Amino acid sequence: MNPVTQKRGRNASASLQDLLAHNRLSGKGGVYAVCSAHPWVIDAAIQQAMEDDSFLRIESTSSQVNQLGGYSGKTPSQFADFVHAAARRMGLPEDRILLGGDHLGPFPWRTEAADSALSKARELARACVLAGYRKIHLDASMACADDAEVLSEPVVAQRAAVLCQAAEEALKDLPTGVDLPLYVIGTEVPAPGGESAQGAPPAVTTIESLHRTLTIFEQAFEDRGLSAAWRRVIGVVVQPGVEFGDDVVFEYDRTRARPLSAGLPCSPSLVFEAHSTDYQSPSALAQMVQDHFAILKVGPWLTFAFREAVFALSAIERELLAEDKSQRLSQLREALDRAMLREPAFWLSYYKGDESQLRISRAFSYSDRCRYYWHEISVQAEIERLIGNLTARPVPLTLVSQYLPFEYEAIRTEQIENQPEAIIRYHIQLVLRSYATACGMV
Repeated sequence: MNPVTQKRGRNASASLQDLLAHNRLSGKGGVYAVCSAHPWVIDAAIQQAMEDDSFLRIESTSSQVNQLGGYSGKTPSQFADFVHAAARRMGLPEDRILLGGDHLGPFPWRTEAADSALSKARELARACVLAGYRKIHLDASMACADDAEVLSEPVVAQRAAVLCQAAEEALKDLPTGVDLPLYVIGTEVPAPGGESAQGAPPAVTTIESLHRTLTIFEQAFEDRGLSAAWRRVIGVVVQPGVEFGDDVVFEYDRTRARPLSAGLPCSPSLVFEAHSTDYQSPSALAQMVQDHFAILKVGPWLTFAFREAVFALSAIERELLAEDKSQRLSQLREALDRAMLREPAFWLSYYKGDESQLRISRAFSYSDRCRYYWHEISVQAEIERLIGNLTARPVPLTLVSQYLPFEYEAIRTEQIENQPEAIIRYHIQLVLRSYATACGMV
């Protein structure tokens, strides 16, 4: 247990501030935030927080969850209720949960005029605060329909300040004494969620760019009377040179990031928030925390791990039950691909190549665009059938060893039961443990 993060009597917001201050002084201790609305991922994250005796930090993006439902179908209040209900079911106290908003801004409405998109983004910021979100990443960097192709940084900062103002005004409708929102500013170069083009790794943010961003944003906040909110800016999103794409991962190179790491200003006292850290090695994650990238975001890797687990269980199911004519096997792979072909909007512009390459990418890409389809009714039905089939008939450990060797060892050492639900959750937790270890939580 990390003693800095887990001071009893401290709420989740105060604990986060304590830890980030400690990281600034020592380069030790960090946090990871789970950016996913997937139920299996949420359960695995809760389980990991319980095992580590740590706080749970869950963040939803503006595309996943918004006042219109997002692709998850949930509003901020519904998402908060969903997370808290899962935590109660599993025994995690509510005061150990910190909800956050990731890339809150006009992104979901970027095809509309700026005034319209920003108005909806303001509504989202307000809805998140009212739902209990207390860590808000303000990101107004994307151009809208009537904007220039690339926005100037003063315009980005001014729009972020508008969103901050909406969040602060929402506090008036909450009881006095509630925790005040903590803010993160800035954005990485690629679009939210990774998916870098193939080729060289992205350029690391320069010190000059960092200091310019902080100066421009501070002025934008002051212009709107948000000096008090500016003092609650705890992090800035920069590009540390990490990214992932269809079949490539750009690993953290601390020699490239060293000038940036050394360039954190004395005031304001904040840390770096690193996005797109998915698929980084354990040593790379640990180095990032040491280099003051103290807030690590992870999302697609977790649903990638979920997909690995259910695909492996599907292979076990076919080995075990293929000759049983009385048993209908699940058709998970087929149902998922049909759903993706039926509604290709979430993957079509991300994957390239002939039909054979596209078929592989739809299922196995690091970009993990199939994460947008797990909620489909037809896909859910096949997952339920898969779990039912493998629950009704014990799975030989030899098959677990063949397809899920880490889970085989966990079953042999009695860490988990030989049940499909436990196997899926454990496989997701393997990713979470890499982050917990890098952050000093275990």
